[in-house]
Amino acid sequence: MGVLAAIAKNLDTLIGPGVTLLYPLYATMRAIESASTLDDQQWLTYWVIYSFIILFEFFCCKFLAWIPIWPYVKLLFCIWLVLPTFNGAAYIYDNIVRKYVKPGHYINWSSSSSSKHPEGQKKVIQMMSLDGRRSVESFIDHHGPEAFERVVKAAEREARKH
Repeated sequence: MGVLAAIAKNLDTLIGPGVTLLYPLYATMRAIESASTLDDQQWLTYWVIYSFIILFEFFCCKFLAWIPIWPYVKLLFCIWLVLPTFNGAAYIYDNIVRKYVKPGHYINWSSSSSSKHPEGQKKVIQMMSLDGRRSVESFIDHHGPEAFERVVKAAEREARKH
C-alpha cells in the first residue's frame, strides 16, 4: 500500500507535466502544421490561460501552500482545458474572451433597422454549432458585416417566397 499511497499523493507531479506541457506542446505543433485555424484557437487560448495560471501561482504561492488540494484542482482544470472531449480552452475563448477581444467583428444586431427580426437572427447565430459560428465569423472577417446582412436579407426574401 505504500507505493499506491505515494503515487496517489504525487499524482499531480506524475501526470501534471504530461497534461499541462507535453500533450499541449505536441498538439500545438500539430495545429501549427494543419491548414485549419480552428485548432489554433484552442491551443493559443490554452497557452494564454495556462500562463495566467502560472502567474497566479507565482504571486499567490504562499497562500496556495496552505491549500492542499490546489495541485489537484489545477490538474483537473488543465485536463478540462486540454482534452479534445471538452476543448475547455476553446469554450473559455468562445464564451468569455471573445466578448472582449473582437467586439468590432460582430454585427450590431440592435441597429439593424432594415431587418425585421434582428433578435431572431441573433438567436439563430447563438444556436449554431461552434463550426457554424466560426464559418459565419470567417465570412464576416473576409467580406464584412454588410455582405453578411445582404446574405441574410436574401435568405429571408427566399424564405418568404416559399
